[in-house]
Amino acid sequence: MTVTNLTEHNAAACRASRHTRVQHLITADETSLLELETLLATLPICSTGRVFIEIPDASWQAEISAPARMVVTWLDRSRRTGDPGTGRACASGQALSRAVTAWADEMLCGDDDHTRIHLLGGYLGTADIVDHLTENLGIRPGEISAPEQYGLTTAR
Repeated sequence: MTVTNLTEHNAAACRASRHTRVQHLITADETSLLELETLLATLPICSTGRVFIEIPDASWQAEISAPARMVVTWLDRSRRTGDPGTGRACASGQALSRAVTAWADEMLCGDDDHTRIHLLGGYLGTADIVDHLTENLGIRPGEISAPEQYGLTTAR
């Protein structure tokens, strides 16, 4: 009888019912598509989770190669509005922040949650998401991966 290491990431291990699957939350915008593709290429094929990508308009939407169990959501700013009641256009980072905040409120609700969070893209949306995750959901800043130059995930 062959025993498969359940932390190993090969095709046989990923099919095992007892294989540990860590959920991922990944965000990006039009400025970080290359970083997004690089990150997705490093994930095991059995990875699960959500990828949210904010883009200026539909012309930016492209084929993204993600593990089969990952859901990719494109957020087209040109088809969204800004703050309710203002009549303004959706600002950079706003669609991403709204979508991720709503998803996180529903999906990141357990103390034993081990979701890996990778925030790529512009400062404004990333800062809003980090604020929500840390202040409202109690996620420690060190558990969030964001561009280092933003200084958002250092101890607060």
